[in-house]
Amino acid sequence: MLHSLHADAMNFAVLAQGDGGAGTSVPNPERKAPPKLATAVDTVLGIVGWAGTAAGVAGVLITGTMMAVSMKRGEGSEHMSRLGMVLGGCVLVATAGPIISFVFQPGEE
Repeated sequence: MLHSLHADAMNFAVLAQGDGGAGTSVPNPERKAPPKLATAVDTVLGIVGWAGTAAGVAGVLITGTMMAVSMKRGEGSEHMSRLGMVLGGCVLVATAGPIISFVFQPGEE
């Protein structure tokens, strides 16, 4: 069993080096999305980003209104934790694009 795993690893290493054993090379497809797909994905991501920003603004406004009503009634407030979660979500939505761009930088191969 161990010998079989070692042989499989060796075969994989040969394939990864580009020699398929029969004088053929492993295909290396281009990492570029088709233009129509890229346009559709950009549109969807734009809509999701806009919706996330709108939800964040609505969340801050709703939390602020709930805090004001609670203070007027003289009730205890747990809204600061809610406000912290809403603001954390806003930061996550705002930084999602730059974080992904940083992690998956198109670099030299």
